[in-house]
Amino acid sequence: MSDPQHVLAARVQAALGAAFGEPDADPVIRPSQFADFQANVALPLAKKLGRKPRDIATAIVEHLDVADMCETVEISGPGFINLTLRNEWIAGRAQLMHGDERLSVEPVAAPRTTIVEYSSPNVAKEMHVGHLRTTIVGDAIARVLEFLGHHVVRDNHLGDWGTQYGMLIEHLLDVGEDSEEGLLLETDPNAFYQTARARFDGDPAFTERSRRRLVSLQSGDPETMRHWERLVDLSKVYLHMIYGRLGVTLTDDDIRGESFYNDMLADTADQLSADGIAVISDGALCVFPPGYAGRDGDPLPVIIRKSDGGYNYSTSDLATIRYRVDKLTADRMIYVVGSQQALHFQMVFAVARMAGWLPEHVAAEHAQIGNVLGADGKIFRTRSGKSIKLTELLDEAVERAGAAFDDVPHDEAFDEVSRREVVEAVGIGAVKYADLSVARDSEYIFDFDRMISFRGNTGPYLQYAAARIRSIFRRGGLTPEDAIGPIAIGHDAERALALHVLGFGGALEAAGDAAEPHRLCAYLFDLASAYTTFYENCPVLKASDEETKASRLALCALTLHTLTKGLDLLGVTTPERM
Repeated sequence: MSDPQHVLAARVQAALGAAFGEPDADPVIRPSQFADFQANVALPLAKKLGRKPRDIATAIVEHLDVADMCETVEISGPGFINLTLRNEWIAGRAQLMHGDERLSVEPVAAPRTTIVEYSSPNVAKEMHVGHLRTTIVGDAIARVLEFLGHHVVRDNHLGDWGTQYGMLIEHLLDVGEDSEEGLLLETDPNAFYQTARARFDGDPAFTERSRRRLVSLQSGDPETMRHWERLVDLSKVYLHMIYGRLGVTLTDDDIRGESFYNDMLADTADQLSADGIAVISDGALCVFPPGYAGRDGDPLPVIIRKSDGGYNYSTSDLATIRYRVDKLTADRMIYVVGSQQALHFQMVFAVARMAGWLPEHVAAEHAQIGNVLGADGKIFRTRSGKSIKLTELLDEAVERAGAAFDDVPHDEAFDEVSRREVVEAVGIGAVKYADLSVARDSEYIFDFDRMISFRGNTGPYLQYAAARIRSIFRRGGLTPEDAIGPIAIGHDAERALALHVLGFGGALEAAGDAAEPHRLCAYLFDLASAYTTFYENCPVLKASDEETKASRLALCALTLHTLTKGLDLLGVTTPERM
């Protein structure tokens, strides 16, 4: 990996071993305002070794082999080690990165089988803005981990089972498949669902029939199954449309809905009961994992089987864990689900550990997703209080992107087809990047004006930066592939840009390890900002000599490759022209 932070960490770690016999200490390499990087390991190590931090720093420097990469190594303050890189080393690493399709990001030495559960909408209901984050954040996590070399299993845990499907089928049978209302399943599934729900909540006889219909569904009644399969098939058609427009990598093969685990629920409950982990409480089969209590201090239960004999989400999630560990041999499971489910997952994971279904070597992580808010700071909804349909939101984003696009000066004319393609990419990219650039567990305010702006940390700004680089090559009658260098550094803006490019691998690793795409977004924004400074200070096509021109063209090509690869791993497309 070309990331100097990683290279320096390895060198300092080797010096620690030579000086102190490989103590268990993080080299603590950080960017510094006094140098390129700073090693801060001497301070935490001082207490452990019982020595002064500055003496420890001196011993590290005496054993530190960085003459090939560092111009200066200085000890400052109580024991900080300041490291300034050689321009030649930066340029050489950038040249190596430029010649590598993977941008010097080596696949991980020990790949992990990683399940990324994301999107997970409900059958027979349109996706709304609340599904947006789980879908695009999960997709970015999957893309990044896959590029890093892990074996990623995408899992769309579709909500396709339970009482609501008995309700939907019973309502469909009442109104008729070919009736005007029955056809709403294809034209307006939300309206159909809401009518069925109103009947379920207000008509006890219909409620009872819906529950009996669920029993028929669970027992595999052919006619009931036929209607259920139609609901699922209609939903798949809808999902293809949404995922295609969002550029999401989920396919039908990635769907393992709740129904997939139905046959495993009884055995899951039976094993917990047989092992004495689950007990009967108020007629229900429950597990009481240690450490979880309500406001009154009473232990909180995880209900495995309800008093009426039915199962719930907890049972399904436990069966899912068993399947992923036993059948898919998962090493890591990432659940990209709303933060409201935090306690649920904590307790389910605790039960799975108690049962031995979730071994210690398998990581189970709830990648919490915060709410999308409106300008009023409340959950983003229509003026009537209803959830905003995702299709309507995307349509408006593209419409607004078109208006913003027309206000930006363009070097070249666009025909209507080209304009429409670019505007679609800008509108969708703006919505996705605005979401991804925020820490996934944070709430954020959905603001079209901010996200579609061509200024600041936005998708359009990054897309425009990539397009601006491409325009340089077009004006010069060249392609990025023509720019072979060699890269050399003469101007401070060249150095800053090349140094930042080298951090790509480290940014990807940080985003993948934490399952936090916003880390990659922050890196890409800083990269685009560094390029803007370079563009304003370093003429490329009108460089003072051919060597400088060749170097700057290569640096432009490397920046373009890094920017487009990073955006691609976020699921954001970069138009050729803007």
